[in-house]
Amino acid sequence: MRYRLIIFDWDGTLMDSVPRIVDCMQRAARDVGWLPLSDAAVRDIIGLGLPEAIARLCPGIDSERAERLRARYSHHFVAADTKEAPMPFFSGVEAGLEQLAREPDVQLAVATGKSRRGLDRIFTERGCGHWFDASRTADLTRSKPDPLMLEELLATLGVPLEEAVMIGDSVHDLGMAQALGMDRVAVSWGVHDIDTLTAFAPCYAATTFSDLMAWLTQPREADKRGDQP
Repeated sequence: MRYRLIIFDWDGTLMDSVPRIVDCMQRAARDVGWLPLSDAAVRDIIGLGLPEAIARLCPGIDSERAERLRARYSHHFVAADTKEAPMPFFSGVEAGLEQLAREPDVQLAVATGKSRRGLDRIFTERGCGHWFDASRTADLTRSKPDPLMLEELLATLGVPLEEAVMIGDSVHDLGMAQALGMDRVAVSWGVHDIDTLTAFAPCYAATTFSDLMAWLTQPREADKRGDQP
């Protein structure tokens, strides 16, 4: 294995939740009488904490309306859980994480813009919390791209910086890791394309989760031999 600690973003990296996030944010904006939000604008803030996302999407919004928008977004997102099909994991994620979780010398973690309540709800509903040794959410620490949540995960799990990697689909994920000097991997199936993510100098760019697994499970020495995929 390349790393002792593998840290994953959630939305757009492990779970195909982006369409629901976009729809719920657009509904919330309409509920509070804000201007229409484009799909692209909402996709661009996925990964940020909710207050930071609203501030970026709705410049100049006052605190009262921002709080109403936040509440309506949460309402729509939770309501969708009872009305719509469960949000799927991307292909290969469940089998891949089960495999990684069985590795004796590897720890897994989540660093996400979701709230603690939201992440714990998914852990419970999908029975997947056992995959991870630790997690950090944006409401209990600083939002991406501040690297504090990564620093906290390293300290909690007792892993040095050079033995950890951050995997994500957005500039917020990779920018956070770059700010700390942590190795980072870009995935192509989320909110930002690989060309955009290349600006953050990822160690690897994965086009499928199977590709990512093949790369992660090689020893680092493979890079020196020129064997990496």
